[in-house]
Amino acid sequence: MYTRLLKLLLAVAVFGWGISILGVVLPWSVATTGLSGLGAGPIPDDPMLNYWLRMAGGGFTMVGVVFAAILVAPKKYAILIPLMAWLSIAEGAILLVSGLRLGLPPFPFWGDTGFCLGIGIGLLLVHPRAEREQAGDA
Repeated sequence: MYTRLLKLLLAVAVFGWGISILGVVLPWSVATTGLSGLGAGPIPDDPMLNYWLRMAGGGFTMVGVVFAAILVAPKKYAILIPLMAWLSIAEGAILLVSGLRLGLPPFPFWGDTGFCLGIGIGLLLVHPRAEREQAGDA
Protein backbone atom coordinates (compact mmCIF):
# COMPACT_ATOMS: atom_id res chain seq x y z
CA MET A 1 0.00 0.00 0.00
CA TYR A 2 2.74 2.50 0.94
CA THR A 3 4.72 1.71 -2.20
CA ARG A 4 1.67 2.55 -4.32
CA LEU A 5 1.08 5.71 -2.32
CA LEU A 6 4.73 6.71 -2.81
CA LYS A 7 4.39 6.20 -6.56
CA LEU A 8 1.19 8.26 -6.57
CA LEU A 9 2.91 11.13 -4.73
CA LEU A 10 5.83 10.97 -7.15
CA ALA A 11 3.49 10.94 -10.17
CA VAL A 12 1.64 13.98 -8.83
CA ALA A 13 5.00 15.71 -8.30
CA VAL A 14 6.09 14.86 -11.86
CA PHE A 15 2.88 16.35 -13.25
CA GLY A 16 2.82 19.38 -10.94
CA TRP A 17 6.40 20.38 -11.69
CA GLY A 18 6.51 19.03 -15.24
CA ILE A 19 3.59 21.17 -16.39
CA SER A 20 6.08 24.04 -16.21
CA ILE A 21 7.41 22.92 -19.59
CA LEU A 22 4.54 25.00 -20.96
CA GLY A 23 6.39 28.10 -19.75
CA VAL A 24 9.28 27.08 -21.98
CA VAL A 25 7.48 26.07 -25.15
CA LEU A 26 4.34 28.21 -25.37
CA PRO A 27 4.43 31.41 -27.41
CA TRP A 28 4.63 34.51 -25.23
CA SER A 29 1.10 35.64 -26.09
CA VAL A 30 -0.38 32.27 -25.08
CA ALA A 31 1.73 32.07 -21.91
CA THR A 32 0.74 35.56 -20.75
CA THR A 33 -2.92 34.83 -21.42
CA GLY A 34 -2.59 31.72 -19.25
CA LEU A 35 -0.83 33.63 -16.49
CA SER A 36 -3.52 36.30 -16.59
CA GLY A 37 -6.08 33.52 -16.13
CA LEU A 38 -4.21 32.49 -12.99
CA GLY A 39 -4.62 35.92 -11.46
CA ALA A 40 -1.77 37.99 -12.92
CA GLY A 41 -2.54 41.49 -14.07
CA PRO A 42 -1.70 42.70 -17.57
CA ILE A 43 1.75 41.47 -18.59
CA PRO A 44 3.67 43.70 -21.00
CA ASP A 45 5.51 42.26 -23.99
CA ASP A 46 8.92 42.61 -22.37
CA PRO A 47 11.91 40.51 -23.53
CA MET A 48 13.28 40.29 -19.98
CA LEU A 49 9.96 38.98 -18.60
CA ASN A 50 9.84 36.52 -21.50
CA TYR A 51 13.36 35.35 -20.60
CA TRP A 52 12.49 34.99 -16.89
CA LEU A 53 9.40 32.95 -17.74
CA ARG A 54 11.54 30.56 -19.83
CA MET A 55 14.19 30.43 -17.09
CA ALA A 56 11.66 29.65 -14.32
CA GLY A 57 9.76 27.22 -16.54
CA GLY A 58 12.98 25.41 -17.40
CA GLY A 59 14.10 25.20 -13.78
CA PHE A 60 10.74 23.94 -12.56
CA THR A 61 10.62 21.41 -15.40
CA MET A 62 14.02 20.08 -14.30
CA VAL A 63 12.58 19.51 -10.81
CA GLY A 64 9.84 17.49 -12.51
CA VAL A 65 12.49 15.51 -14.41
CA VAL A 66 14.19 14.58 -11.12
CA PHE A 67 10.86 13.43 -9.71
CA ALA A 68 10.29 11.44 -12.94
CA ALA A 69 13.64 9.70 -12.55
CA ILE A 70 12.73 8.77 -8.98
CA LEU A 71 9.31 7.51 -10.13
CA VAL A 72 10.83 5.34 -12.87
CA ALA A 73 13.63 3.92 -10.68
CA PRO A 74 12.62 4.48 -7.04
CA LYS A 75 15.15 2.02 -5.59
CA LYS A 76 18.01 3.51 -7.60
CA TYR A 77 17.16 7.09 -6.59
CA ALA A 78 15.66 6.43 -3.14
CA ILE A 79 18.38 8.51 -1.51
CA LEU A 80 17.01 11.59 -3.30
CA ILE A 81 13.49 11.25 -1.92
CA PRO A 82 14.13 12.93 1.48
CA LEU A 83 16.09 15.72 -0.23
CA MET A 84 13.30 16.36 -2.72
CA ALA A 85 10.77 16.22 0.11
CA TRP A 86 12.62 18.85 2.15
CA LEU A 87 13.16 21.03 -0.93
CA SER A 88 9.42 20.83 -1.63
CA ILE A 89 8.66 21.87 1.94
CA ALA A 90 11.16 24.73 1.67
CA GLU A 91 9.52 25.91 -1.57
CA GLY A 92 6.10 25.64 0.07
CA ALA A 93 7.34 27.80 2.95
CA ILE A 94 8.77 30.36 0.51
CA LEU A 95 5.45 30.48 -1.35
CA LEU A 96 3.47 30.75 1.89
CA VAL A 97 5.55 33.60 3.30
CA SER A 98 5.72 35.42 -0.04
CA GLY A 99 2.02 35.02 -0.78
CA LEU A 100 0.99 36.27 2.64
CA ARG A 101 3.47 39.16 2.56
CA LEU A 102 2.26 40.21 -0.89
CA GLY A 103 -1.41 39.82 0.03
CA LEU A 104 -2.10 37.47 -2.87
CA PRO A 105 -5.61 36.11 -3.39
CA PRO A 106 -6.15 32.43 -2.56
CA PHE A 107 -6.12 31.29 -6.22
CA PRO A 108 -3.58 30.03 -7.21
CA PHE A 109 -1.44 30.89 -4.19
CA TRP A 110 -2.97 28.34 -1.80
CA GLY A 111 -2.90 25.62 -4.45
CA ASP A 112 0.79 26.12 -5.18
CA THR A 113 1.65 26.27 -1.48
CA GLY A 114 -0.49 23.24 -0.64
CA PHE A 115 0.99 21.27 -3.53
CA CYS A 116 4.57 21.83 -2.39
CA LEU A 117 3.87 21.24 1.29
CA GLY A 118 1.66 18.23 0.55
CA ILE A 119 4.22 16.55 -1.69
CA GLY A 120 7.06 17.22 0.74
CA ILE A 121 5.27 16.13 3.90
CA GLY A 122 3.66 13.20 2.09
CA LEU A 123 7.02 11.93 0.86
CA LEU A 124 8.57 12.24 4.32
CA LEU A 125 5.72 10.25 5.84
CA VAL A 126 5.30 7.60 3.15
CA HIS A 127 8.86 6.93 1.96
CA PRO A 128 10.17 5.19 5.12
CA ARG A 129 7.05 3.03 5.29
CA ALA A 130 7.34 2.11 1.61
CA GLU A 131 10.97 1.09 2.17
CA ARG A 132 9.97 -1.13 5.11
CA GLU A 133 7.11 -2.56 3.06
CA GLN A 134 9.46 -3.39 0.19
CA ALA A 135 11.89 -5.02 2.62
CA GLY A 136 9.05 -7.18 3.93
CA ASP A 137 8.95 -5.56 7.38
CA ALA A 138 5.55 -3.89 6.99
